Amino acid sequence: MTIERKHTGARMSQIAIHGDTVYLAGQVAESAPAASAGEQAAAILKRIDGLLAEAGSDKSKLLSATIWLADMRDYDAVNEVWDAWVPDGAAPARACVEAKLAFAKYTVEIGVIAAR
Repeated sequence: MTIERKHTGARMSQIAIHGDTVYLAGQVAESAPAASAGEQAAAILKRIDGLLAEAGSDKSKLLSATIWLADMRDYDAVNEVWDAWVPDGAAPARACVEAKLAFAKYTVEIGVIAAR
């Protein structure tokens, strides 16, 4: 089986597709410096929508999600955005953990795996 990669750089691909499984790199909000955790989450989920569409999938086909928070105090704010975004009955397996992210301006990072 072949592997298709999109938006590939020296370090990573934003999308990797193997068979009917779509893997997205962890996504962060480009507007991070001025955004709250909830606003960052909303921007990330919009970006995920676009990447999934490009891969021939959508959020109703999510299999797994990992959310990294720089501060667990943002859990409720991020969940409010997440809960409004995930379609009823289509919630993926999910983990949400506190972690030191690559850059201090990012307070949220989200990675997903979806079926096509």
